[in-house]
Amino acid sequence: MALAAKLQLRQSQSLVMTPQLMQSIRLLQFTHVELEHFIDEEIERNPLLERAEPQEDAASEQAQKTEAEPQAAADGDWFDNEAGWSAEAISDKLDTSLENLFPDDPGTSERLGPDLTAQWKSASGNGGGSAEGFDAGDMAATTITLRDHVGEQIALAFAEPAARLIAGELADGLDETGYVRADMAEIAARLGTDEAAVGKVLAVCQTFEPAGLFARDLAECLSLQLAVRDRLDPAMQALVANLELLARRDFHALKRICGVDEEDLLDMLAEIRALDPRPGMAFSGGASDAVIADVEVRAANDGSWTVELNAETLPRVLVDHVYFAQVSPQTKNQAEKDFLAECLQNANWLTRSLDQRAKTILKVASEIVRQQDAFLVHGVRQLKPLNLRTVADAIGMHESTVSRVTANKYMLTPRGVFELRYFFTASIAASGGGDAHSSEAVRDRIKQLIDEEKPVDVLSDDAIVDMLRESGVDIARRTVAKYREGMNIPSSVQRRREKRALASAGR
Repeated sequence: MALAAKLQLRQSQSLVMTPQLMQSIRLLQFTHVELEHFIDEEIERNPLLERAEPQEDAASEQAQKTEAEPQAAADGDWFDNEAGWSAEAISDKLDTSLENLFPDDPGTSERLGPDLTAQWKSASGNGGGSAEGFDAGDMAATTITLRDHVGEQIALAFAEPAARLIAGELADGLDETGYVRADMAEIAARLGTDEAAVGKVLAVCQTFEPAGLFARDLAECLSLQLAVRDRLDPAMQALVANLELLARRDFHALKRICGVDEEDLLDMLAEIRALDPRPGMAFSGGASDAVIADVEVRAANDGSWTVELNAETLPRVLVDHVYFAQVSPQTKNQAEKDFLAECLQNANWLTRSLDQRAKTILKVASEIVRQQDAFLVHGVRQLKPLNLRTVADAIGMHESTVSRVTANKYMLTPRGVFELRYFFTASIAASGGGDAHSSEAVRDRIKQLIDEEKPVDVLSDDAIVDMLRESGVDIARRTVAKYREGMNIPSSVQRRREKRALASAGR
C-alpha cells in the first residue's frame, strides 16, 4: 500500500477554558473582602469601570444634613441666649480655667508660662469655641506589638550594650504566644558569647510583664506566673512538672506525687486554670474582623422564609459608556482602538459576572433554606443530612459550582450566623429504618448526654451508643469516640476521676 499525504476536514467539539470563564469561576468562591480587592484592581487597570454611588444612601445623608442644620442653629441660640454662654464668654472664662482647676495653687498660669497656658487654652477649645481640627481617632490607643512592649522593658532593664544586644536577640525569637523558640546555644555562637551570659539575660527577661513571657515551654510559663504570685511551693512545682498526668486526669498519681489531699489538689488545679498559658497573645494584633453575612434569612408573614442578599456585600460597579463615547473618536491608531474595545469587553463581562454571581448565591442559599426549614424552626436537633449533589440537582447546577458558592460564605438566620458549609452534614442511618440523622444533630445529642451524666454514673462510649440506638440512631462506637474527641471531651475514665474528685471535695 502506497503512502501519501492528504488533507482532511474534521468537525469536533471541545470545552475550552477561556480566561474570562476561569475568572467567572474564581468570582464564585471569592469572599467579600477578596471580591472588593479584585474589583479595586480591575477599576485601577480599566478606565471604563467605576463604582456606583448608592443613591439612597446619598439622599438619606443629604436629608439628615438638612434636618441637622436648623437643629444646630436652635441649639446655638439656646447656648448663647438662654444659658448666657457665648463664644466670647467662654474665651474669657478660659483665662481663669487653670486657677479653677488648681484652687489650692494660685498663680498656675504665671508659673506655666504664656506658651503652655496658650496650649492649654487651645486644647480646651479657645479661639471662638471652634472644634475644627479635632480628630477623635487621635485619642484612640495605638496598637502595641509584643516586640514593642518587650523592647521598652529591655531599654529599662539593661544598661550594658552587650546585654541589650542579647535581649534583643531573645526578643526576636519570641513567637506570638510569648514563648522563646530560639536556641540558646545558637544565639551565643552568633553573638560570640557563652550560654551562661545568654541564660543570665534570659532570667532577667523572664521577669518582664506580663508574667510568663520568655518561657521555653508551658511548664516554665506557668512556673513564672506562679512565682510572681508567690505560689510556687514544692507541691505546685511537682504539679507543674507533671502536666501530662493532669491532662490525663490522673488525680490519684498527682496526689501521691504532690503529697496533698483531694481538696488541696483541687485548689491547686483552680490556680493553674487561672493562669494564662499564652501571655503574648494580648499583643497579637488588635481587634478581629467581624463576620459579614452574605445572605440574610427572615421569617415572612405567611410562615415561609425570606431570603435576601446582604446589600453591603454586593459590589456596585458600572460601565462608563459616556467616557467611552467621548474617547473613542479621539483614538489615533489601531492599538488604541483595540485597547478601548478590550476595556469595554472586560467591563461588560465583569458586570455580567457579578450579576450572575449574586443570582447563583441567592439560588443556592434559597435551596439550602428550603432543605433545612426544620433547623430554622426547631434548632440543631432537626438539622437534616445534606450534601452538595442534592442541592446541585435541585437547582440544576454542577456540584462543583455549589461547592464554590458555599466556600467562605455566611448566612444570617434567626438562630445566628452560620457558614453555608455548616448546613452540609454527613448522614447517619436510623436504627428503625426511618429518616437518616445529621451528624451535627447526633454530635449535639452526645454532648447533652455527657453534660447530664452524674459522677456516680459516667457514661462510657458503649453506653452512649446504646442510648442513641434506643432513640433511633444507628451509630458505631468508634464514631461516638471520634465525635467526642472532636468536641475536646475526655474519655469516661478521665471524666470519672475528675467528677469524683469534685464530688468528694463538695464542689
